[in-house]
Amino acid sequence: MVRHRADKTAPFWPKLNGRTAALLCMAVFALAAIKAQADHVVIIGEPDGKHVITVRAPEVALSKQALPIFPGISGKTAGAKSLSLLKVVIPPGGSAKAHVHKGYESAVYLLQGRVETRYGGGLKKSVINEAGDFIFIPADVPHQPHNLSDTEPAIAIVARSDPDEQEHVILYGADKSDGASR
Repeated sequence: MVRHRADKTAPFWPKLNGRTAALLCMAVFALAAIKAQADHVVIIGEPDGKHVITVRAPEVALSKQALPIFPGISGKTAGAKSLSLLKVVIPPGGSAKAHVHKGYESAVYLLQGRVETRYGGGLKKSVINEAGDFIFIPADVPHQPHNLSDTEPAIAIVARSDPDEQEHVILYGADKSDGASR
């Protein structure tokens, strides 16, 4: 239901509970920081397949899964042909949107935090990982990581067998018969 002012010309903010308001504020500030830092990616070397490449990237992107990412090595940044490597941050109490990596495997090293990952058909299975765990996610397995802490971010390094890190991410709809929504 959309509510309007008495003059019926403009909607106003519905009442938000404290947690929702805090998450909304964090998202707005994160997006502002991402936009402000987007021009600060530094790539050292020639991505021609003959040189070592260094990527220095502040938080510059919001993934399709709705998480801030630090893009590192990819086809775009380093000329990688068959892998990508990035840092992902799951905010306190936050979750990624449920998704699959169509045709590509993922390996995750959890640097900080405790994360519950729901996975499989209908996201009915679950595993809890903690800092120091290595995690393997087979290609095409629906999954949704959730940070179990309400006060600390979870931080992970993610490697994928896809040089176009976000290109083959498909959001997962648990209510869809084919499992994917586009």
